[in-house]
Amino acid sequence: MEELSSRNLAHIGDAVWELFVREYTVFKTQNSKLLHSLTTERVRASFQAELFNLIYDELNENEQDISRRARNASIPVARKNIQAEYRQATAFEALIGFWYLNDKDRLKYFFEKFKLMDEFQA
Repeated sequence: MEELSSRNLAHIGDAVWELFVREYTVFKTQNSKLLHSLTTERVRASFQAELFNLIYDELNENEQDISRRARNASIPVARKNIQAEYRQATAFEALIGFWYLNDKDRLKYFFEKFKLMDEFQA
């Protein structure tokens, strides 16, 4: 398989993450307003950055390298005060994309881990 850029991994990872979150939240409520709220809370950059920081120490060397390249990629962020957070979220999405394309077992492991985290269940 051709190696994808960090941006492309993050692009795929963003879609995979949103689908995972939607699948999780759809079983939590029938209320569309609450469903939207539960979903958007978990797909925003600040939440992804928080999860990334929580799992970073568990990443292997290759995964840390992938996330480092994604975090350091040139990204257009208007406000400097959220740039670090956005970069962490991009690293998180790139990992999700990498796992989706290359290691579904690892992806499943982290998805199960996320479901058990207090931050995710809140």
